Amino acid sequence: METRALQLPPTILFEKRDHIAIVTINRPDAMNALTKEMLLGIDHAFAEIEADPELWVSILTAAGDRAFCCGMDLKDAIPALTAGDSLGYDDPTKRQFSDVFKPIIAAVNGLCIAGGLETLLATDLRIAAENARFGLGEVRWGLVPAGGSHVRLPQQVPWAMAMQLLLTGEPIDAKRAYEAGLVNEVVPLAQLLPRAIEWAEKICKNGPLAVRTAKEIAVRALGVESGFVLERALSAKVFASEDAKEGPRAFAEKRPPRWTGK
Repeated sequence: METRALQLPPTILFEKRDHIAIVTINRPDAMNALTKEMLLGIDHAFAEIEADPELWVSILTAAGDRAFCCGMDLKDAIPALTAGDSLGYDDPTKRQFSDVFKPIIAAVNGLCIAGGLETLLATDLRIAAENARFGLGEVRWGLVPAGGSHVRLPQQVPWAMAMQLLLTGEPIDAKRAYEAGLVNEVVPLAQLLPRAIEWAEKICKNGPLAVRTAKEIAVRALGVESGFVLERALSAKVFASEDAKEGPRAFAEKRPPRWTGK
């Protein structure tokens, strides 16, 4: 096993095993909630993977047995988003992993909600532990998931399931996610990373240029850029609203929100 030293925060781990890179979100005490620093760290790790000709496939997972990622840390994200901060994604035509054409396998070790699910939607193959749950709860707090979910989710699951996740804010379990085609396989937690490595090794048996090109063609043919621009523009109106202030405030005060629709 080889560990590659990158300038990453301690909350993002990077490991290289032959032609496979393993990136681990490492903040289990906070349910692997993301900060802006962590988002940038993930981007730096995957830029390294794209640039390294010896790395052909990657696995994205998280530390602990409770959560893959529960989204953005609200203390970090809400002030930034309501102030118009794009959290490192200045180009409105792009979202997380838009320019990563080497395959990404997600190994989902628990709760995968909000920004965690948005990250999942940017991956290619998904292995879920039996305890995993998936959801987009932003609407419950007067917000919207602006990381590409409105575009990517309806492309990846049936429309009714996409609307269920986007409009109710309620999560689904791993079995339902598998039935909907959101994940490829559900395994016991102890088998999660070994199974993800098995999938990665299968891919590594194929021609790396052919694999990368196959993904690039598939991704670019989707033409998601205009949808991302629309999502950014309409989401900005929500983040600037009174409801967007009331929702997180109610969450912090542990009370039902008082919506005004403004």
